[in-house]
Amino acid sequence: MTPPSPSPGPPRPHLEIRGLCKSFLSAGRPLEVLRDVDLTLARAESIAVLGPSGSGKSTLLALVAGLDNPTRGGIWIDGLPVHGRGEDELALLRRHHIGFVFQSFQLLANRTARENVMLPLELLDRSAPRARADLLLDQVGLADRGHHYPSQLSGGEQQRVALARAFANEPALLLADEPTGNLDRANGANILRLIGELRRTSRTTLVVVTHDPAVAEIADRRARLTEGELAFE
Repeated sequence: MTPPSPSPGPPRPHLEIRGLCKSFLSAGRPLEVLRDVDLTLARAESIAVLGPSGSGKSTLLALVAGLDNPTRGGIWIDGLPVHGRGEDELALLRRHHIGFVFQSFQLLANRTARENVMLPLELLDRSAPRARADLLLDQVGLADRGHHYPSQLSGGEQQRVALARAFANEPALLLADEPTGNLDRANGANILRLIGELRRTSRTTLVVVTHDPAVAEIADRRARLTEGELAFE
């Protein structure tokens, strides 16, 4: 008699953070910015982390992206550790798996909107980068603005280009830092709508950090950073 197959365990979290701590030296003394942060997200799940300026939100995103190293604790994406990797490995991890949306857009001024969106695809040596860039620009309502430079675009348009660029490599994980912080209410609402649409299409996991409760509404779950500690709402 064939023995029964073992029942599968729970699915592996897409993003897992355990015991994450980060300290900096301030006036010769350690300043603890994050304290024992724990977080797990399933694939395509989203969370908004709320908190005022200086609460450690951007530090948390930088650690998840491997742009900084934790003092203690660890971060795993699909079971693979982010912490403890070399710079070359981290660069490849970001290039293949992570998209970014920043408050200040971070577009290259000497490249057109289309070229900004094409850049991640060119770094990955993907085929037909222009066609992919044009498709994404069309999805964010900028099909006729691909030849414009960032200085020729409004703030809302620049953030839509940045969003198209963030999804160019079809990232498994999107990290958004105050994505509407430099926009008026109408443009901010449009960006949040687009993030939701693009996420649903690509089943992208989202971590968004913000001080704005309206931004947090796009997420499945909400948490708050207070004095370095993460509490779920």
